[in-house]
Order: sequence, then structure tokens, then C-alpha cells
Amino acid sequence: MDSKLVLVVVLALSVVSASTKYVRPLPRKTLHFPWDPKPSSYPQQLVCRVCYGVCGAGFTRVIEVHISLAGAKHMRITWVTSDRYSPSIVEYGTSSKNYTSISRGENTSYKYLLYRSGTIHHTVIGPLHDDTLYFYRCGREGPEFQLKTPPSQFPVTFSVAGDLGQTEWTKTTLAHIDQCKYDIHLLPGDLSYADYIQRRWDTFGELLQPLASRRPWMVTQGNHEKENIPFLKDGFLPYNSRWKMPYAESNSNSNLYYSFEVAGVHAIMLGSYADYDKYSDQYRWLKVLSLSYAFPFSILRGWSKADLSKVNRRRTPWLLVLFHMPWYNSNEAHQGEGDAMMETMEPLLHAAGVDVVFAGHVHAYERSKRVFNGRLDRCGAVHITIGDGGNKEGLAHEYKEPQPKWSVFREASFGHGEFKIMNSTHALWRWHRNDDDQRVTSDQVWIISLFGSGCLLKKNGEPRKTLMEP
Repeated sequence: MDSKLVLVVVLALSVVSASTKYVRPLPRKTLHFPWDPKPSSYPQQLVCRVCYGVCGAGFTRVIEVHISLAGAKHMRITWVTSDRYSPSIVEYGTSSKNYTSISRGENTSYKYLLYRSGTIHHTVIGPLHDDTLYFYRCGREGPEFQLKTPPSQFPVTFSVAGDLGQTEWTKTTLAHIDQCKYDIHLLPGDLSYADYIQRRWDTFGELLQPLASRRPWMVTQGNHEKENIPFLKDGFLPYNSRWKMPYAESNSNSNLYYSFEVAGVHAIMLGSYADYDKYSDQYRWLKVLSLSYAFPFSILRGWSKADLSKVNRRRTPWLLVLFHMPWYNSNEAHQGEGDAMMETMEPLLHAAGVDVVFAGHVHAYERSKRVFNGRLDRCGAVHITIGDGGNKEGLAHEYKEPQPKWSVFREASFGHGEFKIMNSTHALWRWHRNDDDQRVTSDQVWIISLFGSGCLLKKNGEPRKTLMEP
């Protein structure tokens, strides 16, 4: 059957959703991870009673490793060692135990009251081939890992879940994500729920390692990453030390906001807890850098670094945005918390033609129609709240009534999303609820990009002026 005909048939049946209300089982306990420290320069290890996929008898030994994108055709490998003299070296190649390349990186550590972190290593490897399996080893010794690089063209698949935490529901969510054939995971804030107990950052890294060592995990911060202590500790110290994202590669001055490109997608990760007013670094980075940023270089060079100004929709026809506090939220929880950021930044995102916005914070799921300025708008963004990864605080059950016109589907359940972009115009979004440990597709819709709908052709007037004016 012709592919265009298939799309027409699918679009005719575009929305599939649960028609009956779902009653969520009771909350589950927080996971506990007894340490089993490794001597010498092996990465820190623990023995955890956690099963990923199929488990045999006994314990599963894992190592705290995760990977992220670090510019075109490069990956950043992050791991922790108890030995501060262990080298920040990654050996890698396309055959097992046959490492044809080597990269040396950097390391850091931090103190937090009575806690002292291990040595946190960040090493960028590449250039790498697209859609290719690589084998790698950290610190010249220890176990071998595998990673797969994303494709250079469509289709490309993102898994999405925020507000993860470290509960038995988290374990179920991760097991379900592992069943998804995804290329990159997107996490819109609230990672470990360490909440000042720094050892929980270590256990969180171990919990994610089976997944995050194999596919890039791209994250942004939430309120649980703040962990500031007035007069003693700045905010986001553990987060910035452990989860280094490609902010420098995208000309940002802060790890709290950055962008990256993969296949035909430009993704912008914004900081709900970084300054976002019109005079802030984040706003200027997103829109137009000020003259002070360009000096002593040319003004044109400054303009070329503004993230929205450099988006080429022919090269990246899909434009995604992630941040933590949702702007469109009909849940009773966290009402109005994103309004100030929305007032400042929504006009920019609308003018740029953002296709989909993912947020977390509210511990439930909700999907909107295309919307802008509180009203339905065929050229606005689809907003998806997906702060339902499994956190310890439980679900936000209460919704405002009546349901707003822009809200299509909402449910207080744990789960994760799968966003498969098929081509420059069509993508399939699925939300999978954790239904008593089963992966159940509860919401599904085909989304047509603004590039494919013709909306971008209409954005040459006032919206474009919004982007270009100082």
C-alpha cells in the first residue's frame, strides 16, 4: 500500500484514548541500594536488588555510567570513581574489546556538608558514525559497555518521562522504557529526588545505568535539583557536577539551558529555574545575543549564536522544547507556577513555530491540542505534561472542571511517552501507562509538524518580527 495512503488512513483514526477512568494502585516503596564499593580505580559500584528485564538468581551488579550528546557526531561519557587518580579516558571501537580510538576528558568532584562525591569523569568521544553500535571502556579497566549512536535522518524515536525518582514505580517505568526501541531519552526535570541526601544521587546513577549507558539521556533541571543552602551551597551544584549537558556546544553560558540537533530535529532544553526575563542570559541566548556577548566580534556573529535564529527548518523541520514547569495545566497541582515564564517566552516559541513542548512537575499526564495564549491555535504548539515517571511524592489526582477546550487527554497515572518522528511532516505520539506492571498504550495521536501544515509559511510577518526585534 502506498505510504501516503497509509498516513491518510491513520490520520482518519488519529486519536486513540482510554474511555473509562483508571483507578491507580497504591503508591510503592522507595528503592534501597546497599553499597559494595570497589577498590582501586574501578568505577564506584553497588549491589542492588533491582531487576531490569529478565533477572536470574542473585543480585545485579551495575556501574554508574551515562551518556549524552555532545555536539555533532560526538557523545559525552560520564562515570564516577572512588580513586581521584583514575584517568578520565574512554577507549572505544566498533568491535568488542577491539578499541581503535581513545579520548581523554576531564573530572570534577564536590563537597556537600558531610558528603564528598567520588571523582566524576566527563569524556567526549568522536567523531562517531551515525546509527552505529560502539563498544567502550572507561578508565582503561573495568567492564565493557555498548552504545548506539542516533540516526542521521528520519525515522528517529524519543522516549520521554520526567519526575523519575527512585521508587518501585520508577523501576517499572524504566523496564517499560527499555522495551521501547528509542534513540534518545528526554527528561524534563526532577531526576533523582535526592533532596539534599547526596548518596541518593549515586544510587540514582546506578539505577539508570543499564539504560543510560546505552542510549543518550538528555535532561533539564527541575525544582528537586536546586538543593541550595543559603550562605553555604549554591543551587544545582550536584546536578551540574553529575549531569553535564552540551551547553557549551550550543553557545549557552549555563548547563541549565542548551540545545541539540539529531536527525531532523532541533531540541531546546530550557531552565524553569534559571532567570528567564527579557534581560536574562537565557532569554538573550534563545532570542538574540546582546552586543556585549558579541564584542569584540561582529554583531552578526552574535546574532548567529542566538538559538532560535540559527534554526533551519529545512535541515531540522521539527522543533521541540522541554522545560519543567508546565504552561498548560488543568490539574489542581502547581496551578499558575509556569505563568511568568509563559508570559515572557511563549511569544518567542510561537513565532519560531515550535511543534511540541514537553514538561514535567505535575505528577500526572496531560496532552493539549495546538494552543497559544490560552486559546486554540492551529499554528501553536502541542503541550504534553509527563511528570509521571514514578517519583516518591505520588500522583496528582485532582483536575479542574470543566476540562479546558485545549485539553484533549488527562490522567493521573505513572507511565512514559514514545515520540516516533517518521518524516519531516508526521510523528506518532504514544503515552504508555504503567498498568499493574504492564505497558499499556492509553493515549495515541499522529502529529503533523508546522513545517508540514504550512504554518511556517505564514510566519514571515508579525511573528518573525517578534524573533528579530531587539
